[in-house]
Amino acid sequence: MKRTGLTIALVAALQFVAAPAMAQEDNGFKKINVVEEFTDNGFQWFRDAQLLAAGTKEKSNAMTIGWGGIGTLWGRPSLTVYVAEKRYTKEFIDSVAYFTVMTFDAKDSKVLTYMGTKSGRDGDKAKALGLHTAFTANGTPYYTEATMVIECKIMYAAPLDSKGFKSDVPKHLYRNFPAGTHTMYIGEVVNAWKKPDAASPR
Repeated sequence: MKRTGLTIALVAALQFVAAPAMAQEDNGFKKINVVEEFTDNGFQWFRDAQLLAAGTKEKSNAMTIGWGGIGTLWGRPSLTVYVAEKRYTKEFIDSVAYFTVMTFDAKDSKVLTYMGTKSGRDGDKAKALGLHTAFTANGTPYYTEATMVIECKIMYAAPLDSKGFKSDVPKHLYRNFPAGTHTMYIGEVVNAWKKPDAASPR
């Protein structure tokens, strides 16, 4: 049978879709259902600091975050993160549909410290730390050294509006905050993986 250009294109597309992505299980992770299996204290989880990553297979970046929320929105399990306008990671999360949030073992606290005090503009932070970057089936970056990876699809994103500040807490914070106002990203949790022997942060 003679293949037309369209047929060849369709075959190539199907082959691309069927191509296996790197399985998280290959990196020691087990897929979990966050609704049933996430047992950490949501009020404490972000205070313990996590890592936020976004980007593509060509280029990505990560940063430490200490603000966020876990819950349900629009009938979907959701995770909310905040990124200030001058953070390098904002360029990446604004250009993609997904992001990941990762936890690390207490012995790897240097990862969170370094990622929170250095900028990706000055060099590859993951490489400097010896972290190994992998990607989900959606092409979202994560590090194989993490103990848990939560992948989210962005449902809503908008900068915080100072007109909506109803207390002195945000007013005082942003008065002299060099990184600028934060943008809120609400993501639907679409995947989550955890290493079987990983302990909760607290």
